[in-house]
Amino acid sequence: MADIRPFMAVRPNKEYASDIAALPYDVYSSAEAREEVKGKPNTFLRIDRAETNFDEGIDIYDKKVYEKAASILNEMISDGRFIKDNKPCYYIYELTMDGRVQTGIVAASSIDDYDNNIIKKHENTLAAKEQDRINHINVCSAQTGPIFLAYRDRSEVDKIVDKVVSGSAEYDFVSEDDVRHRVFLIDNEDDINTLRQEFSDTDSIYIADGHHRAASAVKVGKMRREAKGNYTGEEEFNYFLSVLFPDNQLMIMDYNRVLKDMNGHSIDELYSELERYFTFSRESESPIKPDKKGGVSLYDGSKWRLYNIKDEYTSNDPVKGLDVSLLQELILQPFFGIDDPKTDNRIDFVGGIRGLKELERRCKTDCKVAFAMYPTDISELFDVADAKRLMPPKSTWFEPKLRSGLFIHEIEK
Repeated sequence: MADIRPFMAVRPNKEYASDIAALPYDVYSSAEAREEVKGKPNTFLRIDRAETNFDEGIDIYDKKVYEKAASILNEMISDGRFIKDNKPCYYIYELTMDGRVQTGIVAASSIDDYDNNIIKKHENTLAAKEQDRINHINVCSAQTGPIFLAYRDRSEVDKIVDKVVSGSAEYDFVSEDDVRHRVFLIDNEDDINTLRQEFSDTDSIYIADGHHRAASAVKVGKMRREAKGNYTGEEEFNYFLSVLFPDNQLMIMDYNRVLKDMNGHSIDELYSELERYFTFSRESESPIKPDKKGGVSLYDGSKWRLYNIKDEYTSNDPVKGLDVSLLQELILQPFFGIDDPKTDNRIDFVGGIRGLKELERRCKTDCKVAFAMYPTDISELFDVADAKRLMPPKSTWFEPKLRSGLFIHEIEK
C-alpha cells in the first residue's frame, strides 16, 4: 500500500512559469550553470545552484550558498513570483517531446514507503552528492526537485487524467529544448480521494530517476522527526516531492560508452574478441543504431559495425542479462581492463539524447572507440528493483527531463 498524498504546492505565478522552470541542477557543471543563469533573473537554477550568485572560486558547499538559495526562494514567494495553493491538491504534469506525450501525477510520497521498499530503488547513492541536497533541503525547508517515479499503469488513474487534461491548463509553454510542458490542478475532492485510493492499492512504486534527491529528502525527514520528538507522521517532512508516471508512457533512451584507449590492443584484436561473444551483422560508414535487445554497435573512428549477442551468453538474471552488464562483463572488463566503470577515467558515458554523431565526434577528439547500446526497457528496471538488486552505473537515460521550480514542497512552515 503506497501512501501518495496531495499537498499544497508552492509554484510559479502563471506569468513566470516558463522563465522559472529549469532543467535539474545535476545536469550542469558549476561552470555550465553560471553560463545558463546569465540574463535569466527568474530561472530556478539560481536557487538550485546558488553558487552562481557568487564569484567563481566559492566552495559550492559553503553554508552561504544554501542560505542564498533560501533567501532567493523566500524573496520570490514574497514578491509574488511564486504562489501557494490554499488546499492540498494533486497536479498533472504533462510533457510532450517529439510528438510523444507522458503525463504524471505530482504528489507527496512517504519516506516510510521508501524505507519499507514499497518505493523501490535500482541504484546506489553517493554520500557527497546526498549531503549537498540534504543541506539544500534543510536550509530552504523545502524540496525543490521532483523525484521521477514510475508505476504500473492503472486505468482509474488514466480516466481522471484524461478528464482533467481536457480542460484548461494552469501552465502551457515550450522550453528551449522544444519540450512542451503543461500543468493542471486536480482539486476536486472525489478525484483526490480516488487517486489516493488507487495509489494505496499499488504494491510497488519505482524510482526511475532521482535516487540522490530521494535519499536526501528521506534523511532530512528523519532528522526533522528526531528533532521534533513527538512527530505524528502527518508533518510534511514525512513526505517528498514526486511525479509519478505510468510505465506504458515512459521511454528510456540508450546510454552509450566511449573508451579513451585500447588498453594496448589493436582494433583487429577487438573485432576478434567481440566475435567470441557476439555475431557480426553488418558494417557501414553511417551510424548504426542497435534495433533489438542484445545488439551493440561499435564505432572505431572510421566505420560502424553491428553485433548481436550469441544465445549462449544471454542470461535470465535481471542484472546479468542487461545489455550494459553483458558488455561490461564480456568486453569492457576483460579486454579493456575496466573493472569499475564508476571510477575508471578511461571510460565515459554519453546519453542517447545526444545522438550517435556525438559518439563519432568523441572518437575524433579524445576517444578511440565507442559502443552504442540498445536501451534498457522499463520492465527490466522493474525486475531489477523487484529483486532488490542494483543496475550497473549509467544503465538508463530518461527523456524528457522534469523541470525544477514548477512545484515546490515546503516541509515545515
